[in-house]
Amino acid sequence: MSSSSVAVQQSSRWTSGPAIVAYVALAKFVLHLVFQNYDYFRDELYFLACADHFAWGYVDQPPAVAALVKLSTTLFGTSLIGIHILPAFAGALKILLTGMIVRELGGQRFAQFLAAIAVLFAPVYLSIDAYISMNCLEPLWWMGCVYLLLRMINGASQKLWLGFGALAGLGLQTKYSIGFFGFGIVVGLLLTEHRRMLAKPWIYFGGVIAAVIFFPNLWWQYTRDWPFLELMANIRASGRDVQLSPIRYILEQLLLMGPPAAPLWIGGLIYLFTTRMKQYRVLGWTFVITITCFIVLHGKNYYINPAYPMLFAAGAIAFERWAKVLVQRRSPFRWVKPAYVMLLIVLGVLFLPYTLSILSPPKFIAYMDVIGIRAPASETHRQSPLPQQYADMFGWREMTEKVAAYYNALPQEERAKTAIFGNNYGEAGAIDFFGPKYGLPKAISGHQNYWYWGPRNYTGESVIIIGEDDVDALRNKWCQSVTLVAELNHPYAIPYENRPIWHCRGMRVNLQQVWPKLKSWG
Repeated sequence: MSSSSVAVQQSSRWTSGPAIVAYVALAKFVLHLVFQNYDYFRDELYFLACADHFAWGYVDQPPAVAALVKLSTTLFGTSLIGIHILPAFAGALKILLTGMIVRELGGQRFAQFLAAIAVLFAPVYLSIDAYISMNCLEPLWWMGCVYLLLRMINGASQKLWLGFGALAGLGLQTKYSIGFFGFGIVVGLLLTEHRRMLAKPWIYFGGVIAAVIFFPNLWWQYTRDWPFLELMANIRASGRDVQLSPIRYILEQLLLMGPPAAPLWIGGLIYLFTTRMKQYRVLGWTFVITITCFIVLHGKNYYINPAYPMLFAAGAIAFERWAKVLVQRRSPFRWVKPAYVMLLIVLGVLFLPYTLSILSPPKFIAYMDVIGIRAPASETHRQSPLPQQYADMFGWREMTEKVAAYYNALPQEERAKTAIFGNNYGEAGAIDFFGPKYGLPKAISGHQNYWYWGPRNYTGESVIIIGEDDVDALRNKWCQSVTLVAELNHPYAIPYENRPIWHCRGMRVNLQQVWPKLKSWG
């Protein structure tokens, strides 16, 4: 082989579709690690507590996130950047998976690049990959299953259903919503020529593998009378979540994925139902069935987000093929191809502060006033000046410091029997995480899985209660005496966290005995 041919081969390797997708994935990874300007997210504090109480299940989640947090803190420590390395890596893998799906669908280099850029700048992905949670992992399991399904459609061995089952099982151990996606795939197979896959045993062997992987969590739920179902019933009864009409649910997808990318995923969905993509139509049906389930069951607007990479992939291929036709016909509209890419990139960069903690809170509020866009709310409570994903990163340290200042001023004998009670897992998680620095004991709470962890050895002689508005109930029903510890008033925190902290002395009932009544799942 001549030196010139070697140079060409090396050049093509570095400029190939997979290489370009890898560059975009690396850019996403770096973005998430560079911009760490706010603090720990509420749920992260809770997940850190769950990791310290590892189990095969929790009231509000399967065990995968707690395991991931434990792995992350073991490898990288508990610094902000340390616990954000794995979600940033998961975001980069999502882009790599998208490129792989494009290639399986028949897309070339430009389609791979376009789909990768769309995933990179999708606001919901930038947001969920900025902190550790089950949401950053979900797209990996969903799209991993899609990739294996495409491989089988393109002629690979049906034994890949075994890998599909393993990914589905891991998905169920991460978040139960993958069950709806799996249902969508089965219906999609039934509605297309690929129903013949259901006549072979491998898909059922894959189902067995998924069930085996999921079984420990299923058993955990069963032996505790299905706490997750109780939680979901409580949330519905409380009216906490915003109930979206079908039209509004779909319109909010435009914001979550970014308005400039709407032609790509909508076009991709339509393209999957055309004759040219007939063999991949199962993906179109899968999306339609899954989003219909979430709309009918009033799921949150972001529940469907793990499914979009496959639509971006299909839409990028449609755009690539259309652009080639324009070039071949010497159309005056050939400029649309570079113009659309520039539109995605320029607007994506312009809206980065909306999803990454680039600006200080005052500058971000001014920025929102300029662009005139507000994040769609998924819950009905009063909002902060900041979007909820940012507001939930503020106030926790300050709250802990105020509790610590009061706690450490108590006589040593009283401190030894003083419990710190958080009304929700964010407050309790903040005490557990930030508190050791100030000599605080672990918190107790009736909220979510904290209720299972119990009141420890506290009897209720002395309890610092965080975030209680009903002081009359404390004085007349629960406590012999009540002292105001501090007022919380952080300007950027979620408003319902700006509530008083009280010191309850002499509970009228023993905390050990009353604990079953303090369960707060919702």
